[in-house]
Amino acid sequence: MVSSKIVSQYSGELPKSEKDRKIKGQTTPLYGSSDVLGLLEQGKLIAWSNGCARDMQKWCLDQDDIESLAKYAIEYGQYLGSEWCQPKPNGAWAACDAYRFIRKEWNENAYKEMDFEYYIKVAIGKTGKVLLLASCHPSGS
Repeated sequence: MVSSKIVSQYSGELPKSEKDRKIKGQTTPLYGSSDVLGLLEQGKLIAWSNGCARDMQKWCLDQDDIESLAKYAIEYGQYLGSEWCQPKPNGAWAACDAYRFIRKEWNENAYKEMDFEYYIKVAIGKTGKVLLLASCHPSGS
């Protein structure tokens, strides 16, 4: 059975198919930057999706890392649109804002700083007390 439970503050119409997750007509983020940053400052960010947890493990990211990346995305990133996300197949839904940003980081293998492009998807939980991180990974992963 397909879940229709929505756990985000935004609660519009759910997608009719897997391929149609974009929230149409959304040209600005669903969640205000001050609200998102406020939850980040309070340490209220959780890795919500299975994919996000796998990405954290794959890229050796800890809680401080994902908080830093999410803050950077909100402050300096490019808003790409909003879309529906699920933590696992047939799980609950959250309407997420997607961001892309490029940040210089040290690359041990190249022994120099390089540009890394990241993608982040966040949603504010229904109660407004938690920030859900649905995706957090470098490009191409």
